[in-house]
Amino acid sequence: MDRILIRGGKTLNGKIQISGAKNAALTLMPCAILTDEPLTLRNLPRLADVDSFGHLLNEFGVSTMTEGTRPDEFGRVMTLRANRITSTTAPYDIVRKMRASILVLGPLLARRGTATVSLPGGCAIGNRPIDLHLKALEAFGAEIEIASGYVKASAPGGKLPGGKYSFPVVSVGATENALMAAVLSSGVCTLENAAREPEIVDLCNCLVAMGADIEGIGSETLIVHGKMRLHGATYAVMPDRIEAGSYACAAAITGGEVELVGARASEMTATLAALDEAGIHISEGRRSVSIKANGALKPLTLSTAPYPGLATDMQAQLMAMLCVAEGASVLTETIFENRYMHVPELARMGADITVTGRSAVVRGVRQLNGAPVMATDLRASMSLIIAGLAAQGETQVNRVYHLDRGYERLEEKLSAVGADIERVGDG
Repeated sequence: MDRILIRGGKTLNGKIQISGAKNAALTLMPCAILTDEPLTLRNLPRLADVDSFGHLLNEFGVSTMTEGTRPDEFGRVMTLRANRITSTTAPYDIVRKMRASILVLGPLLARRGTATVSLPGGCAIGNRPIDLHLKALEAFGAEIEIASGYVKASAPGGKLPGGKYSFPVVSVGATENALMAAVLSSGVCTLENAAREPEIVDLCNCLVAMGADIEGIGSETLIVHGKMRLHGATYAVMPDRIEAGSYACAAAITGGEVELVGARASEMTATLAALDEAGIHISEGRRSVSIKANGALKPLTLSTAPYPGLATDMQAQLMAMLCVAEGASVLTETIFENRYMHVPELARMGADITVTGRSAVVRGVRQLNGAPVMATDLRASMSLIIAGLAAQGETQVNRVYHLDRGYERLEEKLSAVGADIERVGDG
């Protein structure tokens, strides 16, 4: 099994190309199910999760063709075509590996009037039920049954008649699934208290490019007027705001200066506000965001929240950065109840962190020290990389397959800006 070795203490300087967003890509790919015409996605990141989702779509008869991009290029272009849906069942063996697989439920139901999807897997960061997905679909007219570990959904008459659903709490995945189910309904579907994340906007914009009729894009109320059919389109995946924020933390903890090429400041406001409060200088270019360390890091009090609040996917990376801040920081995780699994690993490197319930107090230390550590989930993995970049000595990060799910060729990008980092195998 591969692992990543980091010899810390190097200052990061230079440019990092930000890849297409993993969380957006995994939402846009199932849109191909909604039409029999080709959907071409540009700026698709080269990630294990993207490959896995492609294999899942193949199960339904969706063809996936990647254009001949060079192996050294970031991103790729993929054309997906669901000319004929040959199956409406998403099997356990594929779905269990990736929670995003549940996002085929809505489009399969919309296109074929029926769908059978295994209950999902994914990172073990807490309880993430899909009840809101199912309640939204039921509100639009779907009949739902859960049996033998599978969700079975059907639309009486083959089409969802439409309806209204108000989310009791904001849910990104449920909003995405409901949107994709709604676009081919026979009526009007309204979502209230819908998620407003940039990835939701990206999904809406792609669906509109395919002929969908959606009102209120970017707001908490989305009104979808169902269409008889959608057509193909060519669409570019948005840049990954979480990847950009992760590399910003890496630059900050090493005292460096990095230009995040392709990043959009407008989609990272909460992360950039936190970095600014920590004493990091931020400047926005036309197609980039630049991060420059400016002396000692200041402690922060942060709480995760649905967009436009601080993304839960940035909590671990910011915590790693704050391990060397001057003073005590307090982080509160409001989204997932089990998202501090990186804390014991950071402690192995000399971090001083106390967790009480959903809050963590991080008391900055003068120096982190390299150590063998174990990645537990995708964002926790990145927090260990960030800590290792600043640590004295060598850090060995194990279980890097988590990183491969969400960071495109991470060690190459970091090496290019001065990090002493390499991937090694057991052999």
